Amino acid sequence: MNPKVSVIIPAYNTEAYIAKAIESALEQTLNDIELIVVDDGSSDQTVKVAKSFSDQRLKVIVNQENLGVSAARNRALTAAQGEWIAILDSDDWYEPERLEKLVLLAEETNADMIADDLYLIQDGATSPWSTLIQESGEHIDKIIQIDPVYFVKTNVYGQAGSSLGLTKPIFKREFLVKHGILYDETVSIAEDYWFDMKCLINGARFFIVPKPYYFYRSRSISLVRQSILSRLNQYCVASNSFMQQEAVKKNPALIRALSYNLAVVNKNLAYFQVVVPIKQGKWLTALTEMMKNPYFFSDFISRFNNIIKRRIEYYIMGNKSVFDISYNLQRKRKNSNY
Repeated sequence: MNPKVSVIIPAYNTEAYIAKAIESALEQTLNDIELIVVDDGSSDQTVKVAKSFSDQRLKVIVNQENLGVSAARNRALTAAQGEWIAILDSDDWYEPERLEKLVLLAEETNADMIADDLYLIQDGATSPWSTLIQESGEHIDKIIQIDPVYFVKTNVYGQAGSSLGLTKPIFKREFLVKHGILYDETVSIAEDYWFDMKCLINGARFFIVPKPYYFYRSRSISLVRQSILSRLNQYCVASNSFMQQEAVKKNPALIRALSYNLAVVNKNLAYFQVVVPIKQGKWLTALTEMMKNPYFFSDFISRFNNIIKRRIEYYIMGNKSVFDISYNLQRKRKNSNY
């Protein structure tokens, strides 16, 4: 008989964190689960830690090379046999009752996907500093159904607060199989967001529960800032491709929401095409990009207060997480460490 839930954990060089993730899955009050860990070519002891667990519900799959988080998740999806699919990043963890609560609510609402709120916790902290819904600015105090337009509108790049695209839904496997939904392996940023969008445009009934059962760890990964141009370009490509789908074209409100988000990303891309070369000392490149972007100075001035505020907090007040939190809330990077 197939398990009720397949929990899939893609992992890459997270030897210090993965044991907690695995323990939180195996210690769920819902016992009828399988746990599939896909190590994506780690160079540390991640595989050794994962294989140290003797629970028969755990299966460890090892990629011989690093293929990316989307490919790792797809390999787990292909192997999964559960009625429901639950995603768990290897540096995060669940409350013990998470799966039992969400499966029960999913069945009550006839959901195809359902997500809880997230506890936001800084690496090394003993307690969360907030939750996703609290930081989102959205007033959600009961279970609500999410449509694709609302979902897109709550995922504007750089918007103050958080985004519902960071949620970690559980998915009805039958729905994913029926519509052939897998992660886009050409996308290495915001892969959760685009996967959820595939489900929504295929008619998924998606519900949000305003109760946190998932601990979402923010970690300092400097590569986030170094690769911002690549990330923004990749988002533009993915967004343009997504808008070409017939199901999207037939929804004018969705096209407007996606187009607005894309315009915001393009504005940020133009800004960072000047800023990044300046930081690298490539003045000629920066000047060339500045000439292409006549709005750079007005954009810079509009950002100036926040720039100064963050630097005061970081250098004078000693808040070393001010940059990490803001970047992680926009998009938590899952390329090098899942």
